[in-house]
Amino acid sequence: MAQQENQLDRERFSCWICLDLLKDPVTTVCRHSYCKSCINTHWDKEEERGSYSCPQCRQTFTPRPVLGKNTMLADLVDELKKTGLQAAPADHCYAGPEDVACDVCTGRKLKALKSCLNCLDSYCEKHLQPHLQSSAPLKKHKLVEPSEKLQENICSRHDEVMKMFCRTDQQCICYLCSVEEHKGHDTVSAAAERTERQRELGLRRQTIQQRVQHTEKDVKLLQQEEEAVNGSADKAVEDSEEIFTELIRLLEKRSSAVEQQIRSQQETEVSRVRELQERLEQEITELKRKDHELKQLSDTEDHNQFLHNYPSLSPLSGSTHSSSFRIRPLRDFEDVTAAVSQVRGRLQDILSETETEILQIVSQVDVLLRQPEPETRADFLRYSQEITLDPNTAHTCLLLSEGNRKVTCMIEVQSHSDHPDRFTNWPQVLSRESLTGRCYWEVEVGEGVVFVAVTYKNIRRAGGSHECIFGYNDESWSLDCYRNSYNLHHNSIVTPVSGPLSSRVGVYLDHSAGVLSFYRVSDTMTLLHRVQTTFTHSLYAGVWVHNGSTAEFCKLK
Repeated sequence: MAQQENQLDRERFSCWICLDLLKDPVTTVCRHSYCKSCINTHWDKEEERGSYSCPQCRQTFTPRPVLGKNTMLADLVDELKKTGLQAAPADHCYAGPEDVACDVCTGRKLKALKSCLNCLDSYCEKHLQPHLQSSAPLKKHKLVEPSEKLQENICSRHDEVMKMFCRTDQQCICYLCSVEEHKGHDTVSAAAERTERQRELGLRRQTIQQRVQHTEKDVKLLQQEEEAVNGSADKAVEDSEEIFTELIRLLEKRSSAVEQQIRSQQETEVSRVRELQERLEQEITELKRKDHELKQLSDTEDHNQFLHNYPSLSPLSGSTHSSSFRIRPLRDFEDVTAAVSQVRGRLQDILSETETEILQIVSQVDVLLRQPEPETRADFLRYSQEITLDPNTAHTCLLLSEGNRKVTCMIEVQSHSDHPDRFTNWPQVLSRESLTGRCYWEVEVGEGVVFVAVTYKNIRRAGGSHECIFGYNDESWSLDCYRNSYNLHHNSIVTPVSGPLSSRVGVYLDHSAGVLSFYRVSDTMTLLHRVQTTFTHSLYAGVWVHNGSTAEFCKLK
């Protein structure tokens, strides 16, 4: 209880500015007491204003009051000191270098709790009390978080609080500015401008928050796509390993079968050779025995005995001498080695071709959203692809020229050698280049019948069936330019295409997106037809020309 009373006495007889026991106390006209040095220091700071305020109630005085010592209060403080009342303990939160200091505190300043936009001062907890009392006029002042930039609210020209905003010059001004240099400008109160800007700020925040939500959704989708890509890649690797393991197993099985066949044939041939060898060795033994018998008869000295035994000689049997059969040079199994080498060569060709195709397909994996399809010809030319025609695929009536970019259907058969890739019955030809990714090319179409086509490489070449014609199977797509009209052909389905005629047709391919588009090329690009599908292999450009017509793949670079 005594401690509480001492605390109460310390607060009652402490200077409101320095928060210590009063030293040389003085009392202002408004009846508030301070240390003489504290109040003078405070008023010294207000000297330039020409008016002086009470730090506690903010009452102003003009001119500066002359203060006399409050002897009664001084005696009371001295008397209290004798009874053991000392200065307030140093348990306050003093302001550090990074803190906003109280503007009222003298000596070591306390950390400000709030700043007042009306008084343009910052206050610690003690000095803030007058602003918190419900009956005080300071209650209506605007308190904000402590700020060191309060002086920026003072007009440097008129030393007044800037409570106006000039929309014309986009700056804060005081009232005197609004009637002087900003006269006639669009001015409003700072509060009104703040309300308007706050509304705009709210809209901008709403837009940002919406974008954050959309972006977070996109991030989530990308995370899911990343998981899908990793899962798909892992499965592709696993499946590929399984397939190649099966291929290796098949090769090992075939190698074992060939080895068994070779060993079996080896055993058969060795058995035959050994059987013949045994017969020959038996014949040698018999011949030697006969020779010995003849030698004995020949060595007989008695003529009568010789003549008596000679008729009893057995006749010589037929010979199985080696001259009666032919032994081929040892090249029988070399032919087997040559045959296996041919198989190896074909496998190497297949692996080399499929490796290129697989790598192209892998490189075209693109999980992100595709860029929009080009619109102008300049946009299309960014993806231009040089196309040359493969003479090994050209029908025998087709003449290639202009560096194998132009094809003409001739009456005479051309001197093309036989080749398994050649179209045998239809006047068609394929490009050398395989097409993946995004590609664009243009074909100059002559008069007559011309089909501008895109096809898989494994389209049938031999025979006269529809399986060999561009657009009449599920391996190819073609746009025919004939009789002043266009038609799109795929899998024997004909789709009429409307659009202005032109001698030049543009073809745009986005392989991974499954887009194939045909355009009429003139001053502008006019879409004739777009195919949306899924391409499973690399594609090749092609043309079908007939009856003396021509088609030329244009140089675009």
